[in-house]
Amino acid sequence: MIEASTQAADSPQISGAEISDPAGPLAGIRVLDMTRLAPGPYASMLLADLGAEVIVIGGGRSGLPVPSLSRGKEFIALDLKSDDGRHALRQLVSEADVFMEGFRPGVAERLGAGYEELSKINPGLVYCSVTGYGQTGPLAQRAGHDINYLAAAGALGTFGPADQPPVPPLNLVADLGGGGMLSAFGIVSALYERSKTGKGRYIDSAMVDGVLSMMAMNFADWHTPTLPRRGEGVLTGTTPFYRCYSCSDNRYVAVGALETAFFAELWNTLDLGAVPDHFDRATWPSIEESLTDAFGTKPMGEWARIFAEVDACVTPVLEPHELASFEQIISRDPGFTLESVPVIPAFQDGPERRQTDMEPRTEKVLVRQGLDPELAARVAAQSERTAVTGLSWPPL
Repeated sequence: MIEASTQAADSPQISGAEISDPAGPLAGIRVLDMTRLAPGPYASMLLADLGAEVIVIGGGRSGLPVPSLSRGKEFIALDLKSDDGRHALRQLVSEADVFMEGFRPGVAERLGAGYEELSKINPGLVYCSVTGYGQTGPLAQRAGHDINYLAAAGALGTFGPADQPPVPPLNLVADLGGGGMLSAFGIVSALYERSKTGKGRYIDSAMVDGVLSMMAMNFADWHTPTLPRRGEGVLTGTTPFYRCYSCSDNRYVAVGALETAFFAELWNTLDLGAVPDHFDRATWPSIEESLTDAFGTKPMGEWARIFAEVDACVTPVLEPHELASFEQIISRDPGFTLESVPVIPAFQDGPERRQTDMEPRTEKVLVRQGLDPELAARVAAQSERTAVTGLSWPPL
């Protein structure tokens, strides 16, 4: 195990020098990532952004890594059906802090990469299995994607207009939020625990579980006036004070004037007369008509200028290609591009963005981790002959 791990068993405290490391709060942590597509790679990118050393292990039926989730990582390929490949994996695990996999339950074990086997090599290992339905239950072995996990968790049944099919918000909720972000949270939590106990932990990170947790507030509102049904409710984009309005150039502004003070600012800025009680449902048709007519008189950019200094919760609806010229975005992150999203959360004094280099480094990485150079070269050659058949992104 690397220095951060061995120190953890001897001392329950993380030193101030480690916490303030300019390379990032996770500098010294080594992560082995055998996940693919979005949830696991997003989690490991978050860890890499905060300073962790992330080694992505591919090969076999794995799809190619998602380029946009690959920064700050090193890439190798192992044939885990070969003795040499498994030997190389065990060597890597002996020096690692975190191991991530995203196979269906039981597959990692058949590859010699299950928690029981790897934790014997490294008792301090934090092992995270990232799946859609989790390791147990009748759906555990079923395939799925973000839309399926949203459906099974009751979230998709609340998304979209009432008179149309449910609409998933890209793959933000299950894949990236309930899967990736909460997996990273679990891993960091387990590393903190290990800093006190010296022992690793197994994490069963299911996207359905993550979505259920994220829906706590909305579940409590279900079948109440706040969220009576899909497509209706305070936060569904249908109430006149929390929705988008079309401008004269067919662009949109987003209005989130929930509180009375913000709604009054909105109404008065538009010079619409006496401020109505916006929580009285009887006023909603007239409020919507007034706001629709008002916002339809000017282009989005003009409304953005007018509301720039007004606390009314009104913002332009920007498209992705416009973000690099939006003052709020570039003031916080001058290096922002669509290919280089910010490191989150923002820590004082960094860390800074890391580079993306997806060139395979199998032999180099294995030798660096202590594998015999001749064996490392053989493993690299074997892995290059392994066909890649999984889904790669983007698919079109």
